[in-house]
Amino acid sequence: MNWDIAKGNWKQFKGQVQAQWGKLTDDHFDVIAGKREELVGKIQESYGIGKEEAEKQVKDFEAQTKH
Repeated sequence: MNWDIAKGNWKQFKGQVQAQWGKLTDDHFDVIAGKREELVGKIQESYGIGKEEAEKQVKDFEAQTKH
């Protein structure tokens, strides 16, 4: 998955992210705005998990997402 493409098409792409991480709010999505590191941070914050686990979840998501 290419994060440059995700950033450029964030409005369409965020639906896939929201389906994966339902606790993320619209405010979170405004901050994330297609940035991978912001996504990892908001997942950590929202789910109370460590950075390594959040990174693993995002990597798994990237592998599943054909974008």
